[in-house]
Amino acid sequence: MPKARPLLLAAIALSVPLAHAAQTAQTAQTADSGPAYGPQLEGFDYPYPVQQYRFSSQGQPLEMAYMDVKPEKPNGRAVVLLHGKNFCAATWQESIQQLTAAGYRVIAPDQIGFCKSTKPPHYQYSFQQLARNTHDLLASIGVHDVTVMGHSTGGMLAMRYALMYPKETAQLVLVNPIGLEDWKAKGVPSLSVDQWYARELNVTADRIRNYEKSTYYVNQWKPEYEPWVQMLAGMNRGPGKQIVAWNSALLYDMIYTQPVVYEMSAIQAPTLLMIGDRDTTAIAKDAAPPDVQAKLGHYPELAKATARAIPNTTLVEFPDMGHAPQMQDPQAFHKALLEGLAKVGGK
Repeated sequence: MPKARPLLLAAIALSVPLAHAAQTAQTAQTADSGPAYGPQLEGFDYPYPVQQYRFSSQGQPLEMAYMDVKPEKPNGRAVVLLHGKNFCAATWQESIQQLTAAGYRVIAPDQIGFCKSTKPPHYQYSFQQLARNTHDLLASIGVHDVTVMGHSTGGMLAMRYALMYPKETAQLVLVNPIGLEDWKAKGVPSLSVDQWYARELNVTADRIRNYEKSTYYVNQWKPEYEPWVQMLAGMNRGPGKQIVAWNSALLYDMIYTQPVVYEMSAIQAPTLLMIGDRDTTAIAKDAAPPDVQAKLGHYPELAKATARAIPNTTLVEFPDMGHAPQMQDPQAFHKALLEGLAKVGGK
C-alpha cells in the first residue's frame, strides 16, 4: 500500500520523543492514584449508548465516538454539543437530559484526539478539519440543520463550524468559549509541541482538580466533579498515556495558533453567548510573564466585546460562575439556555 510507509515512518519518528519525555513523567505518575482507562477511554462509561462514525481522513481510518439521543416528544430541532479541551461528550450529561426533555434531538461527539475517539500517531489538527469531521458525522445520520453549541475549546470549533456552514447552522450557542482574545498577540509565548507534550505527560488528578477548582468552579468543589477529573487522569494512567499526551499536545498547538477572534463579525447565525463572569481561562497563561498574565482572561470584558462583534447576539451572564456554568449550577444555566434557544430565533 503506498500510504503504509509514511504512516510507519510517522509512528517511528513519534516513538523517540514519546519514550524520552515519558521518563520525565514517572515521578508524577507514581504519585497519582486512581482508575486507569484505555487510549479511547475504554473502561469509562458514558450516560447514553456510544456509536462510532468510521471514516477516512488524512490517509488513515478514524473512529469518531458520539451519542445520538432522541427525545420522547420531538420538537423537530437538533442540537450538536461540542466539548472543550478538558472535557468529553459525557460531561454534557445534564445538558443532554435537559435538552431532550424539552424535545431536542442531541448529538454529542468526541472529537478526534479526544476521549473515546481515535488518537492518531500523526494528524494535521485544525478547527477546519474538526468542523468538517463533525459536519460529515451529522450528514451521515441525516442531520443538516442544527443548533451548534460549543463550550470552551468547543466554542472556538462552534464558531468555525458556523463560518464554514452558515446555511446549515440554525443557531449558535457559545458557553464560555475560549479564543475571545488572541493570546499570542497579547504576549503569551509560544510553546513547541514537544514542550506541550512534556507538560501533558505530567498530568495528574491533583493538578487537574486544583486547576478546575480555581478556574471552572470559583474555588468551590463538589463530589460530582470528581468523575470528570478521573476521566482525564485515568487516560494518563493507562497503557495509551503517551499517545493521549501526544494528541493533547498537538491540540494545544492548534488552539494557540488558530485564532477565530478576527472573524467573528462574519458569523451569520443568531447567537446565544453564555458567560460565567468569574472565568479566567487563557491558553498557556502560566507560561507568560506576570504583566501579560494580568491582561488575560477578563471574561466580563471579553463577553461584551464578543457580543458587539458577532451580529445578532444575545448575551447571558452568570456573575458568580466560572468556566463551566452548565456544571457549576445546572438548574440556573439550563433555564437560561432553554429560554435563550426559544428567543434567539432557531428553526
